[in-house]
Amino acid sequence: MIWDWAFAFEILPVLGRAAIVTIQATVLGFAIAATLGLVLAVVRIAVPWTGWTISVLVELIRSTPLLIQIFFLYFVFPKFGVVLDAFTAGVLAIGVHYAAYCSEVYRAGFDNIHRGQWEASIALNLSQWTTFRDIIIPQVIPPIVPALGNYLVALFKETPLLSAIAVLELMQTAKIIGSETFRYTEPITLVGLFFLAMSLVSAALIRSLEGVLNRRTMR
Repeated sequence: MIWDWAFAFEILPVLGRAAIVTIQATVLGFAIAATLGLVLAVVRIAVPWTGWTISVLVELIRSTPLLIQIFFLYFVFPKFGVVLDAFTAGVLAIGVHYAAYCSEVYRAGFDNIHRGQWEASIALNLSQWTTFRDIIIPQVIPPIVPALGNYLVALFKETPLLSAIAVLELMQTAKIIGSETFRYTEPITLVGLFFLAMSLVSAALIRSLEGVLNRRTMR
């Protein structure tokens, strides 16, 4: 039998619990990526002498595989006294990896801000913090939402890499079910359908958010 519906329904609750871990990893990882990416982009502009250092760091992170970074945090950091559990190491690696990409998206957004607005802020004697918080960042975010959304979906689809360090996310759970029952068709197919459904939902939410922000900008 190629497909067993009874078996598929039997394993759904187990996969559902694992899906929660996958969603948690996605949300936490993207929160780190979006926040750290913004910090890197702001520091690069606000503190010019850090530009070269941050550029090298971003290129180093983007040019090495995410799986190696996950292994590095989980297996190498303990050698330096930093011991992280598998979930924390995985989420941190994903977050830092995508922060490098998000920082470039933010940087492009900052570059699109007309120089006159920076000069006007200086003329009004506004602090850098006030300038970024109240004037620049509110203009930067709406146009880059689609790009950030693409990275959210990409990050979500990278979470199966956490199975390499035994995080019981969706893919790892499906592999365990398959190894115990010798039936891989149902768990792997259900995992694929879950990722497809969540990616479509995420894309729809991103489009909705983009529309809301654009309407507010036009007011």
